[in-house]
Amino acid sequence: MGLFDRISRVVRANLNDLVNKAEDPEKILEQSIIDMQEDLVQLRQAVAKSIAQQKRTQQQYNQAQSQANQWQSRAQLALQKGDENLAREALVRKKSHAETATTLKTQLDTQSQQVETLKRSLVQLESKISEAKTKKNMLKARIQAAKAQEQLQTTMGSINTSSAMGAFDRMEEKVLEAEARSQAAGELAGADLESQFAMLESGSDVDDELAAMKAQIAGAEEPKQLPEGETPAASSAEVDDELEKLRKELDNL
Repeated sequence: MGLFDRISRVVRANLNDLVNKAEDPEKILEQSIIDMQEDLVQLRQAVAKSIAQQKRTQQQYNQAQSQANQWQSRAQLALQKGDENLAREALVRKKSHAETATTLKTQLDTQSQQVETLKRSLVQLESKISEAKTKKNMLKARIQAAKAQEQLQTTMGSINTSSAMGAFDRMEEKVLEAEARSQAAGELAGADLESQFAMLESGSDVDDELAAMKAQIAGAEEPKQLPEGETPAASSAEVDDELEKLRKELDNL
């Protein structure tokens, strides 16, 4: 194989590949229908032209046949009148028109066959176009369904569900962690509150004990009346010392 043959084959292969890739089924179907309709228009024109020619030939044939019959009648008339030369001339004219009519009859038969063939072709082409339109709609629906399915598969393939679920898992961990922190903070706050109430309760016990002691002291026997001018300095000092001692004990709690 020569170098140029190999290059030519490579070029043709590449061109065919480009054409195949550039072909859009929907556009190709539409263009095919348009081409068939253009052929139908041309075929109709051809049928109309053939029919017109057939009719013209039919008229010419009828005219030639009529003239041949007319010259036949004239020849008979001339012969009846005893004019043989005139009858002979009429027969010559009759023969010429008869030959013309025969030729036109052959042409007319051929044209009639052509017209019938064209009419059958026209009917067949119209049927094919109707069938092609129906098939085109069906194929377009299938093409659109295939494209939609392909797009769906492409979309589904591009969706990374594992990554999305991983994000959900991470967010769930963060929520659990936040809930744990909130619970721990609540427990700490509750513990601090408990300690505060414990301190208040313990303080209340001390106050109650202090009140009881004060009541006990107040309910004790009143000291004897001192002579006028004397003060119970010793007894008051002892109470103050005891009270101060109790206060110190409270402060140390």
